Amino acid sequence: MDYSLTQKKLKEMLDGKLLHYYSQTVETATYENVYRALAMILKDMLMDGRVEFKRREREQNAKRCYYLSMEFLPGRSMKNILYALGLEDVFAKTLKSAGLSLDRIYDCEPDANLGNGGLGRLASCYIDSMANRSYSAIGYSILYEYGIFKQKIAENKQTTMPDTWLPGGEVWLAKKEDGIFEVRFEGSVYESWDNGMHSIEHRDYVPIKAIPYDMYIPGKGGKAVNVLRLWTSQADSGPVLDLFNSGEFVRANERLAMAKAVSQILYPGDNNPEGKALRLRQQYFLVSASVQDIIHRHLKRNPTLANLPDKVAIHINDTHPSLAIPEFMRILLDECGYDWEGAWSLVGKCFAYTNHTVMSEALESWSCEVMERLLPRIYMILREIDNRQRAYVWDKTHDAGLVERTAVISGGFVHMANLDVAACHSVNGVSELHSRILTDQLFSDFYKLEPEKFTNVTNGITYRRWLGQDNPGLCGLIESLIGKKFLTDASALEGLKKYTDDKAVLSKVIDIKKENKRRLAEFVKRTQGVELDPDSIFDVQAKRLHEYKRQTLNILNIIDKYLTIKDDPNGNYTPHTYIFSAKAAPSYDIALRIINLICSLSELINNDPDVNRFLKVVFIENYCVTVAETLLPAADFSEQISLAGKEASGTSNMKLMINGAVTIGTLDGANIEIAEAVGDDNIIIFGMNRSEVEDLRFNGYRPQDLYANNPALHRALDFMRTADIAGANFADVASYLINSDPYMALADFAEYKMAQEKAEALYSDPERFAGCSLMNTAMAGRFSGDRSVTEYADNIWHMKPVK
Repeated sequence: MDYSLTQKKLKEMLDGKLLHYYSQTVETATYENVYRALAMILKDMLMDGRVEFKRREREQNAKRCYYLSMEFLPGRSMKNILYALGLEDVFAKTLKSAGLSLDRIYDCEPDANLGNGGLGRLASCYIDSMANRSYSAIGYSILYEYGIFKQKIAENKQTTMPDTWLPGGEVWLAKKEDGIFEVRFEGSVYESWDNGMHSIEHRDYVPIKAIPYDMYIPGKGGKAVNVLRLWTSQADSGPVLDLFNSGEFVRANERLAMAKAVSQILYPGDNNPEGKALRLRQQYFLVSASVQDIIHRHLKRNPTLANLPDKVAIHINDTHPSLAIPEFMRILLDECGYDWEGAWSLVGKCFAYTNHTVMSEALESWSCEVMERLLPRIYMILREIDNRQRAYVWDKTHDAGLVERTAVISGGFVHMANLDVAACHSVNGVSELHSRILTDQLFSDFYKLEPEKFTNVTNGITYRRWLGQDNPGLCGLIESLIGKKFLTDASALEGLKKYTDDKAVLSKVIDIKKENKRRLAEFVKRTQGVELDPDSIFDVQAKRLHEYKRQTLNILNIIDKYLTIKDDPNGNYTPHTYIFSAKAAPSYDIALRIINLICSLSELINNDPDVNRFLKVVFIENYCVTVAETLLPAADFSEQISLAGKEASGTSNMKLMINGAVTIGTLDGANIEIAEAVGDDNIIIFGMNRSEVEDLRFNGYRPQDLYANNPALHRALDFMRTADIAGANFADVASYLINSDPYMALADFAEYKMAQEKAEALYSDPERFAGCSLMNTAMAGRFSGDRSVTEYADNIWHMKPVK
């Protein structure tokens, strides 16, 4: 597929779209309409590329991966597509000739925030990397009307607003009228037998239509174009009309509202029964529509389902899509005439599962009562899966305790992770440490039964976006040093190692980082009203706000530094800017208080003339992919300070690493592999390891003792407890840390303080710091999403690229 365009041809296409849809020319059109017209041009090109890719896929009889995830976080599309197709230059020149700016066109597009953080960003990365490596793939998720909320900081507190992304984002979507499926909820199930044939009738159910919209995802060069299929929910008009005609107007409107709610918002609050039920409806809606689509696609090209494992790999991204397993069984049993053994065999050959959490309390489980009421047929199948799983484990071990711990249904709940591990042929963690925790602790019972199921695939990132698009200065330097091979083969970045002592190269690295910091400072001034010093250290902690990520540890050190400067405002200090960006779940009270504390400290410190020459704190609101694209290239240090054993992998650590930030981190998640890659001299590791954390917890962790015996910690917590911090008091947060501290921030405080001192010493030697920075970029290739999806394809999905 040839995507090349001349300026003349692009101008003709742009004028044609503007005239047809808006009765305008490029000279009279608004930026918004030009953005939409350009998006339509690109979408048309990608649709042609998709047709060509599918033709080659059919000719080669290629296997396809279907990737199910409740979250995808693609961010903006236009910049990513232009970069992939090599069209940035011709678009920029064509617009400039018409007096328009490509950057302003980019700003017309809202982020497609269909995810909460790392899980959704990883899913988007993998669809992109599969296209880059020419693997055939379709991602499935929900077309949320409102993405993850927009965050606004008001009076130093997080407030939330709807993320109405569709008015600018729908232009990238292609509605597929021929792919609509019905998803059934509630009702009653009746079984019958006739001459040994089992049949099921689902009566009085509530039908919802699943309407598909496709978003096209090209690889580098556009040779492969994959699809992200997003489902929107709509009430079936027939039953609703019947209710209206029979005078049941309230019930009819309830049906309409409930159907719309299923695809209305990402992660509705689940701290109430209605919210829990809606989340379950969302999960089943996603998997039912997707599995129906998968089987429908297969049968269009194959006369049988017997060869399904040779053509189809279905991947469950965390436990949210786990109901795909019983839904797959339902279709095979009830609609395709399979017996249980035949259907279950296909499940075991087609499905694989990635776990993304090491915290058992975060593994999903659903009340049997809710499951049976909302999904009666699915619950029947789950009961049968549970019975057979129990019999299998009992026959193999005769251990009643092991039977219960590996049961799919236990204690009145359906345990989704147990379902996934029992059914899937492969179970993987997302870092070497995480995968060991799965086999040693979380799923140790399953591992004893079927160790061959378990493997590791360390996470990866879309490095072409985070380096190639978002850090053009560094990318240009790399091209001048080692050529362009790294843009398709990230391992080529290792060629930079020989330049880590080259003074001329390091001087350029310093200049590029300085320019990126200036760009971020301008962004922060424009959006937050805070002036930053680009000569100061930019120390960045940007990730979802959760206690285990320990923003509190960072805060305690900032308070200690603030009080030290207040004691001696004329001392010799290295100017330091601490930059936070994070969203907290609206129902997560302690996380909301931590954001309140960060913002209050920012107001206090930034307005204190004794301190603000040496120390500033900024909280960048509404963290999203677009914000990250400006923030991450500017970071000097990357805060990866979770409690050891709690972060499955992390991907912000990888994005910051490839942009040359030096990690300050614990031995957790992928930090361990980053440390192995760059060596001890190019990373700052501190704190307890996983074994030490477990020993401390086993022996009885007493944060009160640390509070009593560490003067700096005592003073910081007392300040938090008693001071007026920009008109607010945080005695509750201080008390929580002193008396509970479940993620042991106090235990790692002393070493973290020393790590910060090491960071300042390193930064004070510009050439040495630049060498560390370049070494991090050089060794980041192993964390490419291309490497990750290749490992999945080779070892789990068993599929080859389309040539």
